[in-house]
Amino acid sequence: MKILNLLFIILVSFSSFGQKVKKETIIKIKPKAEFVAELMSKMTVDEKIYQLVQFTSDGTTTGPISGDNFITRIQQGKVGSILNATGAKETREIQRINLANSRLKIPLLFGHDVIHGYKTIFPINLGMAATFDPKSVELAARIAATEASSGGVHWTFAPMVDIARDPRWGRISEGSGEDNYLGTQMAIANVKGFQGDDLSKNNTILACAKHFAAYGAAEAGRDYNTVDMSERVLRDTYLPSFKAMVDAGVKTFMTSFNEISGVPSTANSFLLRDILKEEWKFDGFVVSDYTGINEMIAHGFAKDDQDAAQLAINAGLDMDMVGATYMNTLKKSYEEGKVTIDIINDACKRVLDAKYDLGLFEDPYRYSDEKREKETIYKPEFLEAALAVANNSLVLLKNNNALLPLNKNQKIAFVGPLVSDDKNIIGSWAALGDRNGFATSVKEGVLKLLGNTQNVTFDDGVEIQSTNKTMMQKAIENASKADVIVAVMGESENMSGEAGSKTNIDLPGLQKEFLAELKKIGKPIVLVLMNGRPLTISWENDNMDAILEAWWPGTRGGDAIAQTLFGVNNPNGKLPITFPRSVGQIPIYYNHKNTGRPYLGATDPEQKYKSRYTDSDNSPLFPFGFGLSYTNFSYSNLTISTNKISRNETLKISVNVTNSGNYDGAETVQLYIKDVVGSVTRPVKELKRFEKVIIKKGESKTISFEITSNDLKFYDKNMKFTAEPGDFEIFVGGNSDTNYKETFELIN
Repeated sequence: MKILNLLFIILVSFSSFGQKVKKETIIKIKPKAEFVAELMSKMTVDEKIYQLVQFTSDGTTTGPISGDNFITRIQQGKVGSILNATGAKETREIQRINLANSRLKIPLLFGHDVIHGYKTIFPINLGMAATFDPKSVELAARIAATEASSGGVHWTFAPMVDIARDPRWGRISEGSGEDNYLGTQMAIANVKGFQGDDLSKNNTILACAKHFAAYGAAEAGRDYNTVDMSERVLRDTYLPSFKAMVDAGVKTFMTSFNEISGVPSTANSFLLRDILKEEWKFDGFVVSDYTGINEMIAHGFAKDDQDAAQLAINAGLDMDMVGATYMNTLKKSYEEGKVTIDIINDACKRVLDAKYDLGLFEDPYRYSDEKREKETIYKPEFLEAALAVANNSLVLLKNNNALLPLNKNQKIAFVGPLVSDDKNIIGSWAALGDRNGFATSVKEGVLKLLGNTQNVTFDDGVEIQSTNKTMMQKAIENASKADVIVAVMGESENMSGEAGSKTNIDLPGLQKEFLAELKKIGKPIVLVLMNGRPLTISWENDNMDAILEAWWPGTRGGDAIAQTLFGVNNPNGKLPITFPRSVGQIPIYYNHKNTGRPYLGATDPEQKYKSRYTDSDNSPLFPFGFGLSYTNFSYSNLTISTNKISRNETLKISVNVTNSGNYDGAETVQLYIKDVVGSVTRPVKELKRFEKVIIKKGESKTISFEITSNDLKFYDKNMKFTAEPGDFEIFVGGNSDTNYKETFELIN
């Protein structure tokens, strides 16, 4: 288990990386408050408004493009930020054009969607959450920032910290799953990784908390759709990760496309002013999502662009992404008294502060260094880190009769539409990752690991989504000669992600039919899944002998899958999201509430008049936090320091974890709490702590946690954030389905 140690070594090496890069000549400037105040005193109203305008270059777009050619607008001095311009050469040239035409020489801010890597691509974010290892996530973000900054990028629109409980929603792939505690830890790690400890270093970039707020709760799992919920649910479930990012120093926020209780987030003053800027004291700036301001017309919330723009900026939205509403209408709204100069000044100052923090006033070209870019992209240590994180992200869902790990002397037939794939394996939102020829496919990973061997064959058999059966027979013939069949199947990269909502989340195309034909051969089958969401795989679980969830594992994904299949890596990932038995169970998540008639399962003597389905068990196919290993872990001696604590005391919890199997392995020990009785109903369980620990075969370790009354707080019936006295249960185990528990009482 050297992989986890490698991550820490690589991460530590970054602490002084920014110091080692040759610095360009910089201009000494005044302290930020003084500098920005003096600059703004020289700016016209138009110049202040134009700082709030973002246009897109010719790169990736996810909606309509408003306005004229972006270079023309830069030459007119009407742009403060550019989206999707990448590469040191391109960004340097665009910045040169800007400075040549800017009266006050205010630099542009370059933004790009660096979601789970820039060139070196890590597992999708849902996969990284499956590591249950914030250090791995921080490392991935640090490497992404280093590569992106070398290509002239100042700002990423990540991380997405939307809590999502509906796998029909395609963007579930971009977040950390269903739990706000896990999501919070991953959010903090991302901020640390992207922004580092000093934004003035040229290998750091601005992070962005998105999408504010509750985008993951869109009705029916349909992208851009309506959200309606109580303030209590909003604050208890959907806002904690955002608040944690503010506390961690995140510099930007992005609003969500959805409305909440009738008000689009893009102009929701309760979210942007009352909570974010006043209650949480956020001092960065807020950007809309792509044309989000314009879209309030279609929402039926604004009558035209001018109305939408003045609603947005008055609510606290500082920058217009691509919509051109601020550029075209804010001056008129100001002249008509609909927007005050104080509102414009506040928004402009927030943007200028960010540019100052990045050191762009000292040297506007400091990020656009072709030599550094060439030296930085795809560094060997970056690729090794991508492999290590991918290995940690894989989740073993089933392993009957210890079929895995495979033996290199076995005859193995590798089949499936993703077995030779190096395009989809890096997943959706893969920035500038190379899709053809650079990423390692499963076939390449296997051959690299096994060397010259005649024991393996590779056949696609079917395509991801097609009715073409012409390749199936050859694959079946090769599979019939093998000892073991490994089927590598799943989604194409564009099936999950933005605009990737689906009503059917089965394996697409003929893949299930192909598996049924393979099953007839009578050989053991390992199913390797690559996908951006939980799939409904009840049939597969009943019929396959082993299942490995690989998500979209990134640039080194094929190596990680091969190493795991053959036992070089012992899988240690855990599910950050519940897998349903069928779409009819959705939304399904572990920290639900009980009803007045809770169903107790198959042994419940009263079956009918309970909160249950008549055609399915309530339980998920695989619960949150679940993940097997090639070894076995057992829990014993759960101990708490006391049965009663006061508000200022700490409860100490310990448990022994023993590796009783035949392999060294890593286990994520999870601690859950249940508030038995509250002034409002409470979830059946809530994750409050976790720790990934390496345990050698035959070894036992004692894992310790601490809990205080702060961990017991929620919004009570009066909307006060507090911990109520009463009884609590503590559960410890390897997933959310654990019933190993102790009890304690919180007293006044």
